[in-house]
Amino acid sequence: MDREKQENLSRHLAMYWGAQRVDIAEVMLLSGGAIQENWSLELHIHGGPMAGQHACVLRCDSPTAGVAISHGRAQEYALLKTVFDAGVTVPEPLLLCTDVKVLGRPFFLMRKIAGTAAGHVLVKDMRYAPDRVELAHRLGREMATIHSIKPPAPALEFLPLQQGNPALLRVRKHRQYLDSIAQPHPVLEWGLRWLERHAPEKYQIALCHGDFRTGNYMVDEQGLTGILDWEFASWSEPLEDIAWFCAQCWRFGQNHLEAGGVGMREHFYAGYEQVSSMPIVRDQVRYWEVMAHVTWAVIALQQAQRHCSGQERSLLLALTGHIVPELEWQILNMTEHD
Repeated sequence: MDREKQENLSRHLAMYWGAQRVDIAEVMLLSGGAIQENWSLELHIHGGPMAGQHACVLRCDSPTAGVAISHGRAQEYALLKTVFDAGVTVPEPLLLCTDVKVLGRPFFLMRKIAGTAAGHVLVKDMRYAPDRVELAHRLGREMATIHSIKPPAPALEFLPLQQGNPALLRVRKHRQYLDSIAQPHPVLEWGLRWLERHAPEKYQIALCHGDFRTGNYMVDEQGLTGILDWEFASWSEPLEDIAWFCAQCWRFGQNHLEAGGVGMREHFYAGYEQVSSMPIVRDQVRYWEVMAHVTWAVIALQQAQRHCSGQERSLLLALTGHIVPELEWQILNMTEHD
């Protein structure tokens, strides 16, 4: 963030909070995030109701357009505020700015939380949340609290509430994307056909995070500090979230720990069912885990296309495309006997 943008931001924050001035003492681009940018800020606010020192994170779009299915920052801020008010452990949302004259892109500001979100670290380093039974249980409770939010929700009116089976709607959307690109992906087509043929007839609808996984929550030495990254949230079947968290592709090599590579599946389920009035239909979770691998493969193709098309040159985006064969192998393993 250059000096001019920092000065624009200081003036905007001072005006928003009725302060005499706001000094930005530290600005650092945080690692990770192929779709958004996250900046760590140390704010010194002089005067007004927010006077004092505040550690914050500023979240804005990447320099070019993000993945088509992700929400904008205004929508993500509304989601963050809704779940914060519902009691979900998330960073406190502080302000939203859609005036592109400030930073050139919409952004929102939230409080900075402690800990790390690096999945490859969390699954191996027991200094973080050493009580992994409690961590899995806590994550289940957090997810159930998210799923307690049901449509309609006035603040979330931008989320489309589509009619029909969520599984078949997801299949249709993925198939449309695969039909729109030149490269053939027969294994993904096979996976979509399997999902189409085995789609559960009964379903429920609730607010789903859409990317609830190890790597999108933070923990410190005591335990969970916050759920992050709400840009894929939607009204959907809660089992989609549950399976996404448990899917093998998000265990970071700790395949024996089926709850996100950090705990046992049944401990996660127990935490969920302690809070939720909807018991987990266990024999349907596997279906949604197949869906998780297909969905992640489609997103990986989309991210690779952003690099290959020249839209956004990024080694991270390019490398993401190389995980598709591994996901395809897992899809075949999960469906070959059906």
